[in-house]
Amino acid sequence: MKKTAIFLFALFISLALTGCAYPTGERAQNEIPYEDQLMTVTNAVERYQEANGGLLPIKTRDMDVDQYIKYPVDFSKIVPEYTAEIPTTAFEVGGVYQYVLMDVEENPSVKLVDLRVAEGIRSVNVRKSANGGRAPIAEIVADNVYRFNHEAMGFREEPRVQSPYSGQMLPMVISGRGEVYIDYSIDLYAAIQEYDGELQEGQDIRFILYENSPIVPAYSLPYTIDENGEPIFLTD
Repeated sequence: MKKTAIFLFALFISLALTGCAYPTGERAQNEIPYEDQLMTVTNAVERYQEANGGLLPIKTRDMDVDQYIKYPVDFSKIVPEYTAEIPTTAFEVGGVYQYVLMDVEENPSVKLVDLRVAEGIRSVNVRKSANGGRAPIAEIVADNVYRFNHEAMGFREEPRVQSPYSGQMLPMVISGRGEVYIDYSIDLYAAIQEYDGELQEGQDIRFILYENSPIVPAYSLPYTIDENGEPIFLTD
């Protein structure tokens, strides 16, 4: 009984701290993705690469990791030799962004992962763990993609996270393997309306979210377009 009470108290504290979304008030200084900080890290990465025969200052991750978090910048390799300090926006020093590299083979570029999105996922995983690792399904969205029954999991409202692109509140989905993802359909629909290029059915279209943004759509499933040019989950 005592262990159960301790677990429930820890669960309550975790949910109170993480919530399902971002605060809507003013952002703290270390939460703003300063352009000059991105440029500083980019310059440091390029200098490191030049000095180390093309090697990149990245941490080692398993190859099956989400492509958007696969190559995190290893600040221990560039600070202080190539840049004086870790940027205040980086999670290593209390910020809410993880600095990552994209397109490491052809054109390495520094991007950001908004870790507050991950906190929303964690809140669902906490409830899922309390439910024996299971998430009751409310709706089939696509092949192997589902909406979970938030009420059956103990949420009074559907948990959502704030989009790092539009500021809108985004829902989450769950895969057949029980993995929770952010549903960027709302943002993708808006981005498609503004996109000047040509998109193909079967093509992963998530790149249009970060093509002109420093933030990548981490913790998401691939999307493509349907015959009407609207975003849908890209399934096998």
